[in-house]
Amino acid sequence: MGMFLIRTLFLLVCAAVGFLVLPGGIEGLLTGVFFALAVLAIELKLHSIPANVLMGGVVGAFMGLMLALAVGIVGRQLALHATAEAVIQGVAVLVLAYLGMVIGALKGEKGEWWIPWRRWAGLGREGVPSDKVLDTSVLIDGRVAEICDTGFLEGRLVVPQFVLQELQQVADSSDSLKRARGRRGLDIVQRLQQHAEMEVEIDGHDFPGISEVDDKLIALTLKREGVLVTNDFNLAKVAQVRGVKVLNVNELANAVKPAFLPGELMSVYIVKEGKEPGQGVGYLDDGTMVVVDSARQDRGSTVDLVVTSVLQTSAGKMIFGRKPEPDGPPGPRHEAAAVTG
Repeated sequence: MGMFLIRTLFLLVCAAVGFLVLPGGIEGLLTGVFFALAVLAIELKLHSIPANVLMGGVVGAFMGLMLALAVGIVGRQLALHATAEAVIQGVAVLVLAYLGMVIGALKGEKGEWWIPWRRWAGLGREGVPSDKVLDTSVLIDGRVAEICDTGFLEGRLVVPQFVLQELQQVADSSDSLKRARGRRGLDIVQRLQQHAEMEVEIDGHDFPGISEVDDKLIALTLKREGVLVTNDFNLAKVAQVRGVKVLNVNELANAVKPAFLPGELMSVYIVKEGKEPGQGVGYLDDGTMVVVDSARQDRGSTVDLVVTSVLQTSAGKMIFGRKPEPDGPPGPRHEAAAVTG
């Protein structure tokens, strides 16, 4: 409401100045109104330009004007005709100011204006945690909130506006499962915003020439020189090919799972039959699948087993084991908790 009143007042002042100062009365009034509308249109357009691009353009234009001033000083020393001197000065102002603005905006978009200053001031990127750009899958997954609670993730968390729009579309789905997943993602964003030790930024920058959300995520991460946080295996691989640093939540989860060695003893609750005859299948608390030979008849109960091998796959670990021999020597027991039904 405040901005609306300010813009309305500006429009009225321009109309009054045009009516009182410019000749023609009504024509002057209309000229003032058109001038005010043009200025307001430019002002509204500037809101969609990122601050770093806008500041880079201003700095570049200022430097271009300074160069044009130097050209004018040199022109006056050449004793040129007044008309020629005015033409040279005018062309220099237009060309150099334009080039400075364009180059400055491009430099500002890449952040190259500010890196030397930040380093001089002792705020170089070497000591500043990179921005963490969150994708849709990692927000729906939700484990990023627990990672933040533990303090292992530092730096600014960036949630792109186009990711929020995708979450909203999922939350508005007619499918109940998709709707629940979308709402969970939005709840995780709200939870991160309320985190006392994390800074969360909603980035409104969009890429009109890019249609796919994954490609937009990669472009935004490159633009911010940040790190992409995801649990999408394919997106992570494509991002790495394009030179983007990736934090994969699934890889983190696999890395912190307890290590199992052949010969160790453990217990697991058998929940279903395995693919091979006689096999029983259970799961640990972290979701690791445990396949036990000769445990098919133990479905619905907890059994002890000896680890025989561990298979690492792209989806995680699989543990294979067998029941211990009744009269065999006891091996080292693993203290990892198991699902007990």
